Amino acid sequence: MQKVTVRLNISPERFQAYYQGVVEHAVATTIDGRTVRFPARVLRPFLSYQGIQGTFDIAFDANMKFQSICRTARPSSS
Repeated sequence: MQKVTVRLNISPERFQAYYQGVVEHAVATTIDGRTVRFPARVLRPFLSYQGIQGTFDIAFDANMKFQSICRTARPSSS
């Protein structure tokens, strides 16, 4: 299983298209510069009134199919 780490900062307004199903996939840049695409629906549990923010680990199987996502860090509030 391959795992990548991404930092996300998606506003509530921008995520609305994902949430409504208008947009099917999210695209993000990993912390090492690669581009990954994954089902946008997997972000729904992480949506707050501030949108989706934080660092996430995304796991893919050997065929590069999405397996899981978990938040590893929230943005610090200063």
